[in-house]
Amino acid sequence: MKRSLRSVALILLFFASNVPHQAQSQSLPTVASIVDREISRIEDLLVNVAEAMPEDKYNFSPEALNIPGSDYKGVFSFAAQIKHVAASNYFLFSSVTGDKVPAKLFNDGKGPDDLKTKAGILKFLKDSFALGHTAASTLTVENMLQTPAGGKSARLHMAEFGIAESYNHYGQMVEYLRMNGIVPPASRKSSD
Repeated sequence: MKRSLRSVALILLFFASNVPHQAQSQSLPTVASIVDREISRIEDLLVNVAEAMPEDKYNFSPEALNIPGSDYKGVFSFAAQIKHVAASNYFLFSSVTGDKVPAKLFNDGKGPDDLKTKAGILKFLKDSFALGHTAASTLTVENMLQTPAGGKSARLHMAEFGIAESYNHYGQMVEYLRMNGIVPPASRKSSD
């Protein structure tokens, strides 16, 4: 993993050093701006999906469909998917910023049990991405391969893993919407 992160760093440095002088005077992307843009993209997708599901369907799980031959026993509900993403964001992005993870998140990565409403769960999700933007803003070419105190992975890896984990759950949440007859926002025609 460290080898691939070093490769990314070298590629970034190569492109930055080979940009014509005129282009260098313009604002070049930074590690922080690239990661922040990735966070913004998945944040937009997840928040839109979370907003698209009606509150009365937040406890939906494919297990309730009783599809013959399926194995959905014990899978996360829609709300649990969102809370898991948000809790994971706090764990991963806190390791980048050096912030302490809120104690209420130590619930097997499932987020706070007391969050039951759509509004509360959405706020938890949005707040976790706010921490993600803060984490992205701290990344530099000089520190992105550093391992935070007490950590085992580089700061860039932790930020990127948070993004990848979010995409994984986004895909599942899209299927939950479709199982409820809802077209996911990203799949709707622009005229909708």
